[in-house]
Amino acid sequence: MLHGNEIPPFDKTSLDVLASIPWTGRAVLLVDLDAFFASVEQLDHPGWRGKPVIVGGGADRRGVVSTASYEARKYGVRSAMPSSTAQRLCPDAIWTVGHYSRYKEMSNAVMSILFDETPHVQQVSIDEAFMDVTPTEINREHPVLIARRIQERVEKLGVSCSIGLGTTKAIAKLASDMDKPRGLTVVLPGSEANFMAPLPVRALSGIGPAAERVLKNHGIETLGDLANADEESVILWLGKQGQVMLNRARGLEEDPIDPDNSVKSVSNEVSFAEDLVKREDITGAISSMAAKVGRRLRRKGLKGSTLALKVRYSDRSVRSVQRPIGQPSDDEYLFMEMLEEMLPDVWSTGMALRLVGVAVTGFDTAKDEPEQLSLFDDTTEAEVDVAAESETARRRGLMSATDKVKERFGESAVRFGRELRLSGNTTGSSSKNPADYK
Repeated sequence: MLHGNEIPPFDKTSLDVLASIPWTGRAVLLVDLDAFFASVEQLDHPGWRGKPVIVGGGADRRGVVSTASYEARKYGVRSAMPSSTAQRLCPDAIWTVGHYSRYKEMSNAVMSILFDETPHVQQVSIDEAFMDVTPTEINREHPVLIARRIQERVEKLGVSCSIGLGTTKAIAKLASDMDKPRGLTVVLPGSEANFMAPLPVRALSGIGPAAERVLKNHGIETLGDLANADEESVILWLGKQGQVMLNRARGLEEDPIDPDNSVKSVSNEVSFAEDLVKREDITGAISSMAAKVGRRLRRKGLKGSTLALKVRYSDRSVRSVQRPIGQPSDDEYLFMEMLEEMLPDVWSTGMALRLVGVAVTGFDTAKDEPEQLSLFDDTTEAEVDVAAESETARRRGLMSATDKVKERFGESAVRFGRELRLSGNTTGSSSKNPADYK
C-alpha cells in the first residue's frame, strides 16, 4: 500500500516503480511481527496452521488473550480480551499457554536481521522495532527495497511481519497498522498530511481513551482536526503532552531512533484464577514475585534503587506504590521485607486481589550513586555492621545456590513455601514486558 501524490497504488509487483521515486529526508521503518506468539506456535505445530490459535490463560482461570492468530481474529478475538469472551466468540479455537523462551529466541533472530541492515534499531517490544534507514552518501539504497528485503528474510524464519515506512516514528507506526499481515505501507515524503488527516485521533501513539475523550469534547475527531487545532488550546487540554501530540499529528516529530536497549525496569506479575483475600496468601504471592525479580536482576548483572508494588482489585481497578531502596540492590530478601511494609498502602483486611506485581527500576542511578559511608566509628555500630555483613553473605550464598539450580533444572526445581501457595491459582496469562525478554 502506498500513500503519495499521483502514484499508482502499491502492490508487491511494483517495487521498481517505488524504488524509482527519490526519497528525500528521513526514512523510518516500524517492523511489526504479525500475531507473533500465535505465529510461532503455528510454526512449531504444523497441524495448527490455518486454524484459530489463541495464546493466553484459559477461560476457566479468568485469563486474558495474549495473542490471537489471524484465523481467530476473524471471529472477533483480540489481544487483552477476557478468555471467557474469546472462547464464546471462537469455541473451536486451539488454546495454548505462552512459551516465552521460544518467543524470545525467535525475536532475537528477527532483531539480528534488522541489525544486519543498520545499527540504528530501537526495539520497543518483543515483536516491534523502529529502524532509521535514511539514505546517505555512503548507502543510497532506497528504503522500500530495504523493507522488502527484511520481509523476505523474516519469512524464511517461518513468521511474517508488517512494515510501515514514513518520515517519522509516529507515521511509520500508523502505516504499519494499515495492512496486515505481510503488509508494506509506504507514506512518501510530502504526503504525510493527506495520509494522516482522515485517521481517528485514537490511532496516534500517545493518545489513550482519556485524551481521546477530551479532544472529542472539543470537536477534535481526526488527526487532521488535531493538526489544524489551536496550539495553545491543545496544550491547555492535554498538558505537557499536547505539544508532542501536535507535532506528531503535523508530521513534525523529531524523536530519534534510540539504539539504547538498556533495561529500564525488571518486573514480574501474576493474575490469579481466584482472588486472594488472606494476608498470608498475598504476602506469599508478593514474595514469590520478588524472588523472580531478584533472580532476573542477578542474571542481568543489575541492581536497582527503586522498588514498586502493583495490585489489581476484584473490580479491575489498579493501584501501585513505590519506595527508594537506598543502596542499589538485587537482594530479594530485602525486597520482601520492604514489600511487606508497603502492602498496607494498597491493601487492607477484606480486600480481594486478582493480580500482584513487583518491579525494580533506577538502574542508571545505581551505576553512579556513591556508597553512603557511616559518620560514626564506635564499637557498637561496628559490631552491628559485622553481624549485618555476615547475614548478607549468608543470603547471597543462598541466592547464588538457588540461581544455579534453577538455571540448570528450571524454575520449578527449587520451590519455597511462598511459591507453593500460588500453585494452581494462576491464570496462565502474561504481559509483554519488554524488559523480561532482553
